[in-house]
Amino acid sequence: MAVANLSLNHQVLCFRASYSRTEPWLPSAGATLFKFPKNARFSSAVTCSSSTSQPQEANTQTAESCVNTGLQLFSKGRVKEALNQFETALTLNPNSVEAQAALYNKACCHAYRGEGKKAADCLRLALREYNLKFGTILNDPDLASFRALPEFKELQEEARLGGEDIGYSFRRDLKLISEVQAPFRGVRRFFSVALSAAAGISLFFTVPRLIRAIQGGEGAPDLIETAQNVAINIGGIIVLVAIFLWDNKKEEEQLAQISRDETLSRLPLRLSTNRVVELVQLRDTVRPVILAGKKETIALAIQKAEKFRTELVRRGVLLIPVIWGEGREPQVEKKGFGASPMAATALPSIGEDFEKRAQSITAKSRLKAEVRLKAEVVSPAEWERWIRDQQKSEGVTPGEDVYIILRLDGRVRRSGKGMPDWQQIVKELPPMEALLSKLER
Repeated sequence: MAVANLSLNHQVLCFRASYSRTEPWLPSAGATLFKFPKNARFSSAVTCSSSTSQPQEANTQTAESCVNTGLQLFSKGRVKEALNQFETALTLNPNSVEAQAALYNKACCHAYRGEGKKAADCLRLALREYNLKFGTILNDPDLASFRALPEFKELQEEARLGGEDIGYSFRRDLKLISEVQAPFRGVRRFFSVALSAAAGISLFFTVPRLIRAIQGGEGAPDLIETAQNVAINIGGIIVLVAIFLWDNKKEEEQLAQISRDETLSRLPLRLSTNRVVELVQLRDTVRPVILAGKKETIALAIQKAEKFRTELVRRGVLLIPVIWGEGREPQVEKKGFGASPMAATALPSIGEDFEKRAQSITAKSRLKAEVRLKAEVVSPAEWERWIRDQQKSEGVTPGEDVYIILRLDGRVRRSGKGMPDWQQIVKELPPMEALLSKLER
């Protein structure tokens, strides 16, 4: 869920998922569990809830005590009462850490209740006023239902565009990745600006000469030559500005794709052994092939894939079927919150370092041994929303049957309408032990 127990000196939060504990952690008097999460690509500030709090005086309420009480109530599935505690905490003159914790946990409550707009408002305020990191929102499984809503898409778009008000660090990190993928864009921009400035200065001195040439008279410059110089300068400025604007447009498109790739990397799925992992944890291990469409279409595609099973497994292909509308089916009411019990035991702690989560839930060799030809999506609404966003970016009508093949490094290799030709894929993809596969990692 959200932020765990607040320390008595208000310096740090406890980061741990309440549903990842099997037994409560009981601190000694005055003790607090200090855990600083780090994120290799997107740094996070707060994550999931704890199940303990320091004892409070009977009639004393502070922002800290209300947050801790709210966390306990949320862990027991008493979401409405927890929500009241977080709202109360915001009225008790909280410091920045307590306010961030209260707002973030309040957003988790609203997400659990299906109140997307209220959840977005809380998260927006925490991002703007209390330095919440957007990567936290991407990571938390208790916000999975929120990430499938249009309100999350709007919030993510705001963060991608960046600015002082919201998500500046998110955009900065996206730009760092973009610069790695397109290293010469900055050089082109520099020369575009420099040459445009030079052409502008030249034009500044050439225009008066053109006026004198048009007026004629003794000592007037040659009209044709001067007009040619002016035309060259104007043409150069137009071309260079066009290149600069084109680079900006391509960068925004690339940032949007990187943002989608980051969202995709955090989508959960269940392997054949019932282990639940995020897609990023299979990076360098498999080539996911996402099949999105009607149930009958996908069933037929998987049946055809079975004929090439041995060769597809040799190439690291992992089929991930996403059936349209499956994410909108009514869910069974849960007594608690977050992931199902089966998923809870397998999900990594959201407070852990992101690179460690990307490297292993278990050793890569063990994880590879658990991968079979097909996996099952967890949180299908999130998967469906991501695929529809990808369809829009590719100019495909959302809702059409499509397939998306990912590279070993997690990026999109190619996509197409309908279902894939398995024989062609076997020819196209090199075996996992081949040199080309090693270069793809």
